[in-house]
Amino acid sequence: MLETGHRNGACGADTFGLRQLAAVHWNLPEAQLYEHALANREGKLSAGGALVAETGAHTGRSPKDKFVVRDAATEDQVWWDNNGAITSGQFDLLYADFLKAAEGKTLYAQDLYGGADPSCQIKARVYTEFAWHSLFIRTMLRRPERAELDGFVPEMTIIDLPGFKADPARHGVRTETVIAVNFSRGIVLIGNSSYAGEMKKSVFTFLNYILPAKGVMPMHCSANVGADGDVCLFFGLSGTGKTTLSADARRTLVGDDEHGWSPEGVFNFEGGCYAKTIRLSKEAEPEIFSASDRFGTVLENVILDPVTLRPDFDDGRLTENTRAAYPLDFIPNASESGRAGMPKNIIMLTCDAFGVLPPIARLTPAEAMYHFLSGYTAKVAGTEKGVKDPEATFSTCFGAPFMPRHPSTYGNLLRDLIAKHGVTCWLVNTGWTGGKFGVGRRMPIKVTRTLLAGVLDGSLKDADFRTDPYFGFKVPTSVPGIEPHVLYPSKTWADKTEFDATARRLVAMFQENFTKFEKHVDAAVREAQPQVRLAAE
Repeated sequence: MLETGHRNGACGADTFGLRQLAAVHWNLPEAQLYEHALANREGKLSAGGALVAETGAHTGRSPKDKFVVRDAATEDQVWWDNNGAITSGQFDLLYADFLKAAEGKTLYAQDLYGGADPSCQIKARVYTEFAWHSLFIRTMLRRPERAELDGFVPEMTIIDLPGFKADPARHGVRTETVIAVNFSRGIVLIGNSSYAGEMKKSVFTFLNYILPAKGVMPMHCSANVGADGDVCLFFGLSGTGKTTLSADARRTLVGDDEHGWSPEGVFNFEGGCYAKTIRLSKEAEPEIFSASDRFGTVLENVILDPVTLRPDFDDGRLTENTRAAYPLDFIPNASESGRAGMPKNIIMLTCDAFGVLPPIARLTPAEAMYHFLSGYTAKVAGTEKGVKDPEATFSTCFGAPFMPRHPSTYGNLLRDLIAKHGVTCWLVNTGWTGGKFGVGRRMPIKVTRTLLAGVLDGSLKDADFRTDPYFGFKVPTSVPGIEPHVLYPSKTWADKTEFDATARRLVAMFQENFTKFEKHVDAAVREAQPQVRLAAE
């Protein structure tokens, strides 16, 4: 077996049963991974030097094909209502079949960290079938110094074989696609999907499992910090604006997607950004635009102009979920350490497909926990397989697909941290205004940025507020630079009767969804539930 690259000599490729491989390429840097990917015809180069790859049938995550091993260690720890289960025996069969399928293949291995805080990080070893997948995960996780690779002993291992097809009858899974997580053995198996995001979210899932026991809050959020050390967190599902809104030239970017909140402060789990690029423009998002077409960036499902080979970010013929994965330091004002202090503000981003939520609302601590546990938003086209149009959904903790433990575990941690550090919380609608999806329009990003500027400079706290008659939270009555009617959602609708009916329907959806959490929260959180107080605004 041929081996190339730098690895720990004590831990060979057969550590996890991988044998009879044609070759293993260890910890190859970017330029060599480019060479392998291009030689293997896995992708092509853009004019700016990005590596462009297509992911085939899977252009988003497959959450329904994700399974956790249900054993003595996980039986009472995992939220089984939210996580598919397989037995240890089924996993063992799947694992054996993965090892058999890998025989004769050339694999790429990367030894990486999940977590910028050494006391909270996890050591991850990732074997991939594709060189471009190895480049992707090397970009997205945190890269050890070369000297740290000696003696590297992984705490979790991912084996990523897009060419492997599961057998539902044999392996106890749903389809030929599988993401199988074994917390007890520290192994994740990914088969029959070329969507690289499955790897990064598998590391996130592991951290979501192990960190709460250490008193550390894992979060599906972006984070940035101002010159005075004021940290802001942006919670939200993919497509709600985490990456866009945290990339602020006036503030230092800590990270765009996954963070932990420890007694020492906030820290990034990752070493890269994974930005949606559909309709990306230089004018609206200059930092992300610049980072998305240069050497070291991986573009997923982005169409290139056949003549100029420049990315056409307006072309969504393969998927609306076009992506750019690039190192964090491609953003000029990114944090080198990936760490910051305690948050001052928390923004919960909701993409309201009904178009009835205001562009911003201030939340009490009880309301913050209510909306965190509810996680109301819309699944945006392409982020999950099969989603073509925005769909209203409740994704608890703004990241249900990645939460192995019960939401109350994360909700209680967040509540305690908010109270301890006096954090101000806000709900921001980046979804629709003037009508539901298909009728209204997306909230203008200029409006959102203006409101966030008021949050970050503290001026919005001094505004006059009204109580929203449907949801009960406080909404500013006027903000400089914002047309007044935008702050009153009913005034943006042509049909006020339809607005009232739609808002009432959404309130009822909130109430129905929260019944499963009521016994896990105190009276203050239950009382924060939306209730229609008036017929109209």
